[in-house]
Amino acid sequence: MAAALLACAGTVAADTARAAPAPPSHACAGANLHPSAANIRAVDAATLCVVNRLRSAYGLHPLRANRALSHVAASQVTSMVRRDYFADVGPSGQTPLSLVAVTAYALHAAEFAVGENIAWGTGSYTTPAHIVAEWMNSPPHREVMLSAEYRNAGVAVTPAVPAVLYAPGRGATYAIELGVRRF
Repeated sequence: MAAALLACAGTVAADTARAAPAPPSHACAGANLHPSAANIRAVDAATLCVVNRLRSAYGLHPLRANRALSHVAASQVTSMVRRDYFADVGPSGQTPLSLVAVTAYALHAAEFAVGENIAWGTGSYTTPAHIVAEWMNSPPHREVMLSAEYRNAGVAVTPAVPAVLYAPGRGATYAIELGVRRF
């Protein structure tokens, strides 16, 4: 059985006192897109691009897109909207770690570690550039994104927010799963 670790940052909370330089999102196609049913894949890719440009600016290696982690991220955002909650741990107690543990990502690994950031926004605050900037303004989210340990990532966005958030207007919910495997 593989040993595993989990780092979840939870919800986004801005902390402008420790704000990082803005992510160099201008170099990422789609960084300023507002998520819709028609552009979700482009928004997912743009989010990972912005994260990787930011990691590069801090001298860190880029994260490689991983299909299993993308499926976990997609299940997280879908579950939050459909089941009407906003948290790393689902109402049934499933954690990002338990979701990844049953995927091919964990298969044959002696151990693996997982981190997750989630976010939501409405109106002009739904773009990948804005969401990543907010993660960087939150110390626990920033720590997850700038961890040199992680090698892989999966991103998912849905163009909706859980009703429990009472968010006015059109919105989006994001999840990024970061992981590393040791064999």
